[in-house]
Amino acid sequence: MRTAGAALSALSLVGVAALAGCSSGDSGDGVSRNAPAASSPSVSPSPSTSAASGWNPNPGSVAAVGDSITRGFDACSVLADCPEVSWATGSDSLVRSLAVRLLGTSKAADRSWNHAVSGARMVQLPEQMALAAKERPELVTVMMGANDACRDSVRLMTPVADFRASFEASMRQLRAGAPEAQVYVSSVPDLKRLWSTGRLNETGKKIWELGICQSMLADADDLGPAAVARRDAVQDRVVAYNEVLRDVCAKDRHCRYDGGAVFGFRFTGAQLSQWDWFHPSRDGQARLAEIAYRNITAAEPPA
Repeated sequence: MRTAGAALSALSLVGVAALAGCSSGDSGDGVSRNAPAASSPSVSPSPSTSAASGWNPNPGSVAAVGDSITRGFDACSVLADCPEVSWATGSDSLVRSLAVRLLGTSKAADRSWNHAVSGARMVQLPEQMALAAKERPELVTVMMGANDACRDSVRLMTPVADFRASFEASMRQLRAGAPEAQVYVSSVPDLKRLWSTGRLNETGKKIWELGICQSMLADADDLGPAAVARRDAVQDRVVAYNEVLRDVCAKDRHCRYDGGAVFGFRFTGAQLSQWDWFHPSRDGQARLAEIAYRNITAAEPPA
């Protein structure tokens, strides 16, 4: 999901380098990118409900694994990670990351870790899980899979069976080092919806031509049969990945899947990066944090 570094000079040709940084206010659709996130409810489930379900809604530490989304890529500046705005472990006051919402600002700084790697695919998750396990966290967040579908062509997408095998290996790796850690698994975002939203921005489409997620975003205005079939194939693969995440998670008594909440979230222009119109902006990161906090602190897992 990240653009090659060589694209930086090309970005200047379409005027992207002239855009402001994270302090930019207007998204081009009249919505402020930097509007504070809506406050999430601070009331947690009752202890008796939590004990009955075996799920602790108030973990004391958080480790994050995943890809460029969890690293805050392209949220603050072009072609760069910005972990301070990460939905999972960031410190930005407007995002109010999951770690901040659960632990408070001071504890989050000491009791949260981000082991995500921009560009990572599911095959690389076991290594990240091993690093997370060393922290002995009470909660591990997982957001992985977009890069498995976002390839240069449909043919290069990760096969579903391989995706499953890597996720199962990741869970085994975590359990080897942190057998009691809770796991929160986010669904893979709806890449087709991101295409339909981002293609309304002319600058965004020029940036996509530099090589972002070509399996879905190539020839963004082409609505012919071949292009439609290509995008549908990517969509079907993302749906299959999410089924794998749900099924594997369901077999682990300390794992909670988001029920497709991230896949179902309707990102707007205000919630997409102004540098690539694909990754979440700071506002988009805040929405991901809200979704995670709501599901983790709920008395029952999402349907």
